[in-house]
Amino acid sequence: MAIAAAAVIVPLGLLFFISGLVVNLIQAVCFVTIRPLSKNTYRRINRWVAELLWLELVWIVDWWAGVKIKLFVDRETYRLMGKEHALVVSNHKSDIDWLVGWVLAQRSGCLGSTLAVMKKSSKFLPVIGWSMWFSEYLFLERNWAKDESTLKSGLQRLRDYPQPFWLALFVEGTRFTQAKLLAAQEYAASTGLPIPRNVLIPRTKGFVSAVSHMRSFVPAIYDVTVAIPKSSPAPTMIRLFKGQSSVMHVHLKRHLMKELPETDDAVAQWCRDTFVAKLNTP
Repeated sequence: MAIAAAAVIVPLGLLFFISGLVVNLIQAVCFVTIRPLSKNTYRRINRWVAELLWLELVWIVDWWAGVKIKLFVDRETYRLMGKEHALVVSNHKSDIDWLVGWVLAQRSGCLGSTLAVMKKSSKFLPVIGWSMWFSEYLFLERNWAKDESTLKSGLQRLRDYPQPFWLALFVEGTRFTQAKLLAAQEYAASTGLPIPRNVLIPRTKGFVSAVSHMRSFVPAIYDVTVAIPKSSPAPTMIRLFKGQSSVMHVHLKRHLMKELPETDDAVAQWCRDTFVAKLNTP
């Protein structure tokens, strides 16, 4: 079984790595030659170049492994997906949540302009991390004293982004595990917060900063809840490369940015309230 899996995983990984280096080289050349002359022209070219790489991973999710993604969304929000800037706030249920987001972005026509707030070490990953850096992903150190100014400057740079973009923010700060859930439950019990059952307690500083600096040019927040039915095995990267399917439910609600509270404390509470609502999401 291990040999059979390796016979599939190794060629796919090698293909992705080689093609990714080609994409990185094109991005680097464009960054050096085109970006100094026109940032928007560079961004438009990079969108299509980066999408070539992301499509390989979308293919693995959508076609090779056949992961079934069931989207729950109202008709008007579905119509607007990919046609407007949006701050995407999601729980972090599995290690392929970001790939599920890419599948939805590809179907919405904005895969090349999807962005995310990531930990700083991610940008040093060969191929995928380098491509994210060229694509203006935001990289933080998980040290708010340093990250506050980094996040602010990164968000301000998006003000003149020429295409509709999604900026993903996993406000839990880490992927969901039973051990982390237990710790969150103990913390909630000691502080009088609602006891979480299937999400962690959100960290609100980054969200508050994002709302503060994006309110004037991003019209909507997409509140996303990712759930895995009990009847389906949990999706993992290894399962994807083995071609093993899973089922994932994605619940998406659109909130107008202008309808959020004005004060930072109230915005933080709004974020916490959205995660309380996720407690009852199946």
